[in-house]
Amino acid sequence: MSNETYTPLFSEILTKVNNANTKPKKVAILKEHDCDPLRMVLKSSFDPNIVWLLPKGEVPYQKNESPEGTEHTTLRLEAKRLYHFIKGGNDKLAQFKREDMFIQMLEGLHESEAQLLINAKDKRLHQVYKGLSAAAVKEAFGWNDNFNKS
Repeated sequence: MSNETYTPLFSEILTKVNNANTKPKKVAILKEHDCDPLRMVLKSSFDPNIVWLLPKGEVPYQKNESPEGTEHTTLRLEAKRLYHFIKGGNDKLAQFKREDMFIQMLEGLHESEAQLLINAKDKRLHQVYKGLSAAAVKEAFGWNDNFNKS
């Protein structure tokens, strides 16, 4: 597979951020991979105004054992459906259905992206990926303190 066509998983991007040793490098990596789906996932973890309508903690799902690159879907493609799990997104959805949809989403993702999404839900990305801070995310995406374009 040629490098031009390879699109890294969000877990790979955040691992690069984790491994970068300065804040400017971390910000540069986020800028390099900037896209709406990545912004959605990061905003869902950092913005205190975003409330996940899912229980905190581990999720009972079957991990997708597919090798990287052969998974059924990616977080990049699934991010547009995250509104179902956020307060104000689809509040009419029955809670059991919301939890079932979340489990189905996790089961379609590569294991590393499923774990990333669970950590985003629990607002723990900054604890899992060293140096992935609210400040770095805001700087990379030009967001103000409300996680909006400044």
